[in-house]
Amino acid sequence: MSVSPSYRAFLLEQLSILGPVTAKAMFGGLGLYHDGYFFGLVDDDTLYLRVDDSTRADYESAGMGPFRPSADEGPSLSYYEVSAEVLEDRTALREWAAKAVEVARRKAATKRKPPRPRP
Repeated sequence: MSVSPSYRAFLLEQLSILGPVTAKAMFGGLGLYHDGYFFGLVDDDTLYLRVDDSTRADYESAGMGPFRPSADEGPSLSYYEVSAEVLEDRTALREWAAKAVEVARRKAATKRKPPRPRP
């Protein structure tokens, strides 16, 4: 995983239409957060957004594939590549990114914290 400084700056500028987006280093790439939700990742100067069953078909219809952490690992069906056309169109990117944030919110809402041990 790697992300060039120029791609990082471009991406954060494009995503600023969504509101504040934070990029955190992650295994040589970046994790993208909005309102505290992990909604995207960047690897090798490629943006991947969080998907679920309600949004995956949009990416597949656009010919975009899933994130592959490495050549010897299978695909991650939770993150899909964003097309160059969407990335360059800020209005479209806002729509796609907002859906990815909503997917991340729904996922977070389903995670239950383990009960605290009683003394």
